[in-house]
Amino acid sequence: MIFKAIEFAVNAHTGQYRKRTNLPYIIHPLGVAKILIEHDCSEDVVVAGILHDTIEDTSVTCEDIEREFNAHIAHLVTAVTVPDKGRSWEERKQHVIDTVRTCEHDVLYIELADKLDNIRSIRENYERIGDAVWSRFNRPKEKQEWYYTGLAQIFTERCIEEPERNLRIEFAREVESVFDIAN
Repeated sequence: MIFKAIEFAVNAHTGQYRKRTNLPYIIHPLGVAKILIEHDCSEDVVVAGILHDTIEDTSVTCEDIEREFNAHIAHLVTAVTVPDKGRSWEERKQHVIDTVRTCEHDVLYIELADKLDNIRSIRENYERIGDAVWSRFNRPKEKQEWYYTGLAQIFTERCIEEPERNLRIEFAREVESVFDIAN
């Protein structure tokens, strides 16, 4: 099912690139899947990780995912999908923070892997191009810091068991590094 999900996501994200780069977008869902696989998540969680942006960023629907995979995977993908892209950036990010604060464990794991892959990418780009990285985003560094530090706080509160504890520690370190936050 993982290989089927990869093929499905590749087709769905064809022609998309990571934020103002020449990197094919599919690199991100595969990075999320790698994190989930390395932490022994169930196949449904890994598949949902691969598909996590398909409803939000492509023409794929929840029904498509349920038909191609199963209802549980469709539920997980829907749970990590920001519902209204017409809302402001702040409202959409607050929705993610609120979701992370109360969601079920499998959804929390997907969100953590997604955000860890994102902050790693930001750090790598920051190391390569410096402050120019912030021009790739819809909001400046200060707003990004609000978002990522808010997530780090909630992950710290919720991810207390292994193996997600190690992931949230890594996430917090990446956030501290990117935003130059003293321990």
